[in-house]
Amino acid sequence: MPMVESPGVRVIAIGASAGGVPLLRRLVTALPGDLTAAVLVLQHLAPTTPSRLPWLLARDAALAVCEATDGAVVTPGTVYVAVPNLHLLVRAGRLALVSSAVVHHVRPSLDLLLVSMAETYGGACAAVVLTGTGRDGAAGVVAVKRAGGATIAQDPREAAFPGMPTAAIQTGCVEHVMGLAAIAPLLVRLTRPAAAAAV
Repeated sequence: MPMVESPGVRVIAIGASAGGVPLLRRLVTALPGDLTAAVLVLQHLAPTTPSRLPWLLARDAALAVCEATDGAVVTPGTVYVAVPNLHLLVRAGRLALVSSAVVHHVRPSLDLLLVSMAETYGGACAAVVLTGTGRDGAAGVVAVKRAGGATIAQDPREAAFPGMPTAAIQTGCVEHVMGLAAIAPLLVRLTRPAAAAAV
């Protein structure tokens, strides 16, 4: 049977809530500078306080880090950080910042980001759900899985706040449950083209 090359993951979305900032710093720092995917980072933050997260992530990252801006082209090797009080979406390869209603009492919502990413990139995307309270990200994980993308959750036993990863796992759509240290190496592997049998 002939073999065809699967292109690998092109966009990675990482979401966290309570306890997430130090984990996001560790995870982004562990990603190599030659990563061939774009990374979208979403952390639940106070809606009225300017975020220092782009600066914190950029300090030790090998990748370029910037605040997400409306209309920006999603570019490999770049980390885009969601801004407070606006939903971050992906539409036709560009970022969109939207002030629509809160979801799960939060804005930005990981669910909305993951659903839009799945609709845009199909199987060429990956979702990562880290520590946090509530259920944000669970519905998004289902959308990514149904689109053929990769789904990852931090091991709830390791998470300071296990609500978000637990809710994602309970959907039955999380493929990989692992400690934080194992996530970056997996993401690197997922971005590499893989040979698959042609149908």
